[in-house]
Amino acid sequence: MSKTEVRFDAIVVGSGIAGGWAAKELTERGLTVLLLERGKNVEHIKDYVNARKGPWEYPHRGNRTYAMEEAYPVLRRDYPLNEKNLDWWASDQDSPYTEVKRFDWYRGYQVGGRSLTWGRQSYRLSDLDFEANAREGISVDWPIRYEELAPWYDHVERFAGISGSREGLPQLPDGEFQPAMPLNCAEEQVAGRLAARFGGVRRIIPGRVANLTQPLPGRAPCQYRGACWLGCPYGAYFSSQSSTLPAAMATGRLVLRPFAIVTELNYDKDAQRVVGVRVQDAVTNNTTEYQSRIVFLCASTLNSTWLLMRSATDLWPGGLGSSSGALGHNLMDHHFRLGARGRIEGMDHKHYFGSRPTGFYIPRYRNIGDDKRDYVRGFGYQGRAAREDWTRAVRELGVGGDFKDAMTEPGPWTIGATAFGEMLPYHDNRVRIDETVRDKWGLPVLAIDCETRENEALMRHDMMNDMAESLEAAGVRDVATYDAGYAPGQGIHEMGTARMGRDPRTSVLNNFNQVWDAKNVFVTDGACMTSAGNQNPSLTYMALTARAADHAVAELKRRNL
Repeated sequence: MSKTEVRFDAIVVGSGIAGGWAAKELTERGLTVLLLERGKNVEHIKDYVNARKGPWEYPHRGNRTYAMEEAYPVLRRDYPLNEKNLDWWASDQDSPYTEVKRFDWYRGYQVGGRSLTWGRQSYRLSDLDFEANAREGISVDWPIRYEELAPWYDHVERFAGISGSREGLPQLPDGEFQPAMPLNCAEEQVAGRLAARFGGVRRIIPGRVANLTQPLPGRAPCQYRGACWLGCPYGAYFSSQSSTLPAAMATGRLVLRPFAIVTELNYDKDAQRVVGVRVQDAVTNNTTEYQSRIVFLCASTLNSTWLLMRSATDLWPGGLGSSSGALGHNLMDHHFRLGARGRIEGMDHKHYFGSRPTGFYIPRYRNIGDDKRDYVRGFGYQGRAAREDWTRAVRELGVGGDFKDAMTEPGPWTIGATAFGEMLPYHDNRVRIDETVRDKWGLPVLAIDCETRENEALMRHDMMNDMAESLEAAGVRDVATYDAGYAPGQGIHEMGTARMGRDPRTSVLNNFNQVWDAKNVFVTDGACMTSAGNQNPSLTYMALTARAADHAVAELKRRNL
């Protein structure tokens, strides 16, 4: 059964970080917007069913079971598999994919997407990142520079509410911050010693995070509960539900449709533009076609590319945007899961309050200025210092009253950090549609072929050993390195496959995120990234989306779309 419904000014596919911003910006500029989400609705506050539960209120104390591990063979590989928020991760059985090489793809198929579960670390890219490809002759050049995106970083930071400190570092530009969540006493001590030892080159700063330290309309400051991934009833962390979707709804110009799987963009070859989308109902499997003047693809990196690959195949066998040969290529992530940790002495009389939703950050310092390594690009660190809690009893193996009393007191201070490194945009790290495997809804799935290379391997040596060197220089005791191993996708920062560029012969999108082959289609999620930087990318998606929405409305008014 198929039917055609009313026409909208704009259709936004996906309701996560990028999709929420697209809906907000377009409706506030006067457009009627249809927001399509393949998963269920999640209403702010009402549907945060576990937000105030204690561990004892879960059947398995919030952990995973053998049955869950059997049902979620990919999700079981890392922390997302647990009974506290399992509902907010896509089913491996319903939504399979083909791993040509191992790729851990963790998806959130519901209204809000992974904005409900993201780590909220929010850092700007700099011209060190935007110029890197051109400077080093790698891949293609970004079609924009920091100066062009800076006002949009300002715009999204003010609305989202990013807490952080101003540091004056060219490789990590400052922003429009709320007051930072300060370092705790142990971190301050280590930060001071590190600055003295390395002359400020290796610098510990408060993590810049999308958690409020001051109220914003409809949102309260962070309560330091340590339960962000369960949904925040206070609206203290940025998500589509707490921030962008309420703003879009307030305009009266947004229509939200959950359980709506967009399966194709309808391309008019005479007009050389997309005229709407085809949608499969995730419950009934009925199809509906919606019409619009513009379309924003914000379905998350790989799903947006999947949708392009399924569209206009009568003209381009590889799909809409494939004329350059770049569609589906240059898949990236951030490689990590290694660093160092140790013990801090002499501070057992000090403690801290609450469960801070961020730690410290050490900005990139490798391959900057006179520092030249045997690899290109660099890495940053995310870490924290804390006192061990009662769970240390597992290794203490004690008994008796004295042991129980000791477990009610905080344990020793420890400190550690994990490095996040940049992965280069390799052309043959790619995705394609696998017609031999179908999902629950009868749709073909993606095959993912991605791996790290020599540059990442060389970088990982410094990523681990530099942290040990830094901690030892700061007086930390019993320092030990670790490398837990890494597979692409584990960073949950998948990027690329529909990159921006300056030339339609080598890129999928132009400088305003428009598909070269259909300029009324905008792709503003991670698919658009031309390189990865080493910083968490979500803030950049927000800024690019707001900038593209502003351009789209201006072009509509000029009748260019």
